[in-house]
Amino acid sequence: MRALCARLCDMWLIPIIFVLLLISGTAFAYLMGAVSVVTFIAVGKTQFLSILPQRIFAQLDVFAFMAMPLFILTAEIMSRAGVTRSLIDFAMAIVGRFRGGLGHVNILTSVFFAGISGSAIADSAALSRTFVPEMKARGYDPYYAGAITAASSMIGPIIPPSIIMIIYGGLTGASVAALFIAGVVPGLMLAAALMILNAIIAHIKGHPGGASADLPRFLPSLLNAAPALCLPVVILGSLVFGLATPTEGSAIAVFFALMAGQFYKGLNWRMIFDAVEATARMTGTIFIILAAISVLGYLAGQLGWSQALATWVDSFGLTGTKYLFFLVAIFLIAGMFMDTPVALTLLIPLFAPQALEQGISPIQLGIVLCFNLCVGLITPPLGKCLVVVSALTNLNYWRLAYAALPFIFVQVLLLLALVYWPAISLTLPRLFGFSVN
Repeated sequence: MRALCARLCDMWLIPIIFVLLLISGTAFAYLMGAVSVVTFIAVGKTQFLSILPQRIFAQLDVFAFMAMPLFILTAEIMSRAGVTRSLIDFAMAIVGRFRGGLGHVNILTSVFFAGISGSAIADSAALSRTFVPEMKARGYDPYYAGAITAASSMIGPIIPPSIIMIIYGGLTGASVAALFIAGVVPGLMLAAALMILNAIIAHIKGHPGGASADLPRFLPSLLNAAPALCLPVVILGSLVFGLATPTEGSAIAVFFALMAGQFYKGLNWRMIFDAVEATARMTGTIFIILAAISVLGYLAGQLGWSQALATWVDSFGLTGTKYLFFLVAIFLIAGMFMDTPVALTLLIPLFAPQALEQGISPIQLGIVLCFNLCVGLITPPLGKCLVVVSALTNLNYWRLAYAALPFIFVQVLLLLALVYWPAISLTLPRLFGFSVN
């Protein structure tokens, strides 16, 4: 017990040093690395500093991580190819005629866009400038338009390809292909739940539907959107039928994106260079965070944090579903304040081992935690998607957050369902022969 108390006292050094460096304005990755190194010195573990480079390289030397820059590059190429308008037209042709049609179109476009970008923030940035002014012009409350845009953008990281699922798979060793396939049903359920809520609100507030004469024709819009719609089919098909690993699938996706880009408005070398540059910047940001967190993870192992946490969890009798609900609360709070990759790399090494030891499926755990962090993206006080939509549309942040509350409520209900019924996320991977244990 005395040793346990000593370890817990050591843990107080981290938040103190963290707060001091945070006030100084240090970037997060450097902040975490500095905190870890200083704590090594403070607790008398300096003899372990010499092998930190080896630990960092071991953290980054994961085959699954190779898929991440290629999927990011795919999204950058497709966004520069002008694919957004074709996806909106196709969604409008399908659901635009119903009451609250533009709300439905917003959600369905996010579903289509999810198969390209894999990022909630990218989706909200790409769609808010298009949908919010258009919905406002059609008689919608601009805050409702902004709220539904932010809420539907959360579909992006759930439906494959997903950057955060690749990070989770790399950190835990879970199959990225199984995670991708497991995300399909929850992503579509989220889209359906948001559409039902939009239909109810549209009926109450009398939102308009599109006149048939104003809607794009179905067949031409389908043909125009076909290259973009085929991209997620190509990725998932290669994984489901064992034709490629996620990393090989990401390379196929880049090639397909280059071909699709020529179909839309033609890619020039400048566009490709800009896409590669943006990919390098984003990938570098993620990898330096992973490197810094690997140092913190090594420190946690040396100080016995995992054992201390396991003892603490056992003392409260948190096992199985109860432990998952506990993680939901922790990750929901983290998602409100932290970037999703940061929260994932910081918390997974601490909390995932205990869940896996209890027999919780790593695939279900991955879907629940990734979904969980994404809910935080539209939850105040610092929901990143709300911040993006507010900044791009000049809407008051707090009024926008208030308008998003009904959507947050629906997403939390679906999150609890994912915890309580594992079959929602595990049935499809099992059907295609993937191991979920």
